Amino acid sequence: MGKHVMMEFTHIGIVGAGTMGAALAQKFAQEGFQVVMIDREERFLERGLESIRSTLDAGRERGIFTEEQVDAIMGRVNASTDYASLAPCQLTVEAVFEDLDVKTDVFRRICEAVDESAIVATNTSSFSVSALSRAVARPERFIGLHFFYHAAMNRLVEIVRAESTSDETFQSAMLLMQQCGKDPIICRDVNGFVVNRFFVPWLNESVRLYEEEVAGMADIDAVCRKVFGCGMGPFALMNATGVPIAYHSQQTLHEAFGAFYRPAERLREQMERNEPWSIGEETGVDAAVEERIRRRMLGVVFLVCGQLLDENVCTAGDINRGARIGLRWKHGPAELYHVIGETEVRAMASEIASAWDIDLPSSLNSAAWKQDVLRVDRHDSTGVIVVNRPEDLNAFNPLVASQLSEEFERLEGDPAVGTIVITGQGKAFMAGADIKFFIDHIVAGTLQEIVSFTKAGQELFRRIDDSGKKVVALVNGLALGGGFELALTADVILALKHAVFAFPETGIGIYPGLGGTQRTVKRVGKGLTKYLVYTGDFVSARKALEFGLIDAVVGWRDVPAVFRGNLPAIQERTDLSGYWQGIRDLFEKYPLSQLVDVDFQPETTLDEKTWRGIVKRIRRKAPRALALAERLIDAQEGPESELEHLEEIFSTEDALAGLRSVGGPPPAFSGR
Repeated sequence: MGKHVMMEFTHIGIVGAGTMGAALAQKFAQEGFQVVMIDREERFLERGLESIRSTLDAGRERGIFTEEQVDAIMGRVNASTDYASLAPCQLTVEAVFEDLDVKTDVFRRICEAVDESAIVATNTSSFSVSALSRAVARPERFIGLHFFYHAAMNRLVEIVRAESTSDETFQSAMLLMQQCGKDPIICRDVNGFVVNRFFVPWLNESVRLYEEEVAGMADIDAVCRKVFGCGMGPFALMNATGVPIAYHSQQTLHEAFGAFYRPAERLREQMERNEPWSIGEETGVDAAVEERIRRRMLGVVFLVCGQLLDENVCTAGDINRGARIGLRWKHGPAELYHVIGETEVRAMASEIASAWDIDLPSSLNSAAWKQDVLRVDRHDSTGVIVVNRPEDLNAFNPLVASQLSEEFERLEGDPAVGTIVITGQGKAFMAGADIKFFIDHIVAGTLQEIVSFTKAGQELFRRIDDSGKKVVALVNGLALGGGFELALTADVILALKHAVFAFPETGIGIYPGLGGTQRTVKRVGKGLTKYLVYTGDFVSARKALEFGLIDAVVGWRDVPAVFRGNLPAIQERTDLSGYWQGIRDLFEKYPLSQLVDVDFQPETTLDEKTWRGIVKRIRRKAPRALALAERLIDAQEGPESELEHLEEIFSTEDALAGLRSVGGPPPAFSGR
């Protein structure tokens, strides 16, 4: 691939001040961009601004924003009926209603107003992006960005390339979405893209079940909430987003794909009434009816997702991310596939296909449903590995380990690659190991699986550490536990300004097991390593740079250069400041037994409030985890030494209690 130069975005245009346009304006303004929101009448703009203010005020009441932040965000949204106001915008998103003539006129006006280097995007959910690109002056600068309700809070965006979209436009859009806190999935330009293609038929099938008097609406909703782990069932969702939207979306799919996608008659009738569903109360259904609902709803999802895979619209991982992030399903289609198994999935999809006399997709085999949890790009002589599991904060599990090992080996063996960059998609670089994996094996009594997984992870991290290529960790967010340890294998650690580093293990009853007690010492010495491991303190990128944990703090404008192997100047490490020197000396001078002693009175340059806060945090950690961590840090016998005590630590009551506490209040550790 050639060079991809990301534009520097400062101004974003939004055309359309309705529900979607206002939410997008809010989101971009929240992220610090100057926003120009256009609509044809002042009253529409006023309504859009009121919507933004109302949402922000609700956030302020919940403690998400301060009054000052709300005012600053509103101050970055400039509303206008004059398209000329879009002149400074590097990206303008069209978010008007689905009318081709209206959109065509909007694109003409945008192109007349913006610079020829600017990107124009459509939020269409109905039209072909390639077809719409013919209405713009510079089709190579045109792309589809399909956002989801509520766009200020929902992290999902479908990125759709038109036939004309340039690589530079695509890469710029991808990085901008990351910068804005969006999680993109990449899909071909087909009707429904990814999520609506299976979600809307899922809604429609619920109406068919009701039509057939299989069950009442409330009971259908209840079964769907149970099966898919969603907060609202299909009827409640249609009421929330609008029954007409569900009908028109289904009708669009029907026109494109045939009879199976025909809107249910009852859905059409409800749309014509323009009324929400009267869902009523649950009456309860017997097991046979529940199973019938379950099979029908799952069958539709598997059938349509199989079609998506047949058509190469996207990957199984993208389908799963779309459901988990965009629809907030707890169980995505790919995860459900592997739980249920190929034989049963094929049977469910076959029942739907037979009923509608359509072909069964060929992509119902397990190989087609393998989730891709990495994205790999080439930029000149640099290979970029993106851990792409944002729905689970890129947590390190056997699937991530396997694919990371495979892709790293492939890039390492490529003589044309000189630098390998590892980064993450979403809010996290990597938020540690998958907690559920540990809990499941502790409960099952299969601790050897934890040992085997950790041993394989250590071998992978050793290969990265020993690689002859230059390895760069670009830490884009949370680097916790195993993610922190992955970053430590790199030759160069760069961090975006909002990145955070921490070893939370001793606070959940275990210790770092992927080299954290060893490689950290090579970077910052034993004293500061003990501070990080014992306290579990979260360290910002700025602070991490101060004591040499990372090599540089970078901004989003630096990312394209990093992706091409052009790294910022790395400053030589200087002497520690008084604060960090005091931290280092405290932990180098006093063993753990004294730090946790209630009568501890150190000789230290740290002020009393600081050192007392530190020892108070240490005393809340799991005692056996702390003791083993101290032994490992002091001995410095290499990362493999961490394997020796794994079964011991995961056998403790504290480990199970600590792991189960993640996301809730910390337990009172017993030392057992």
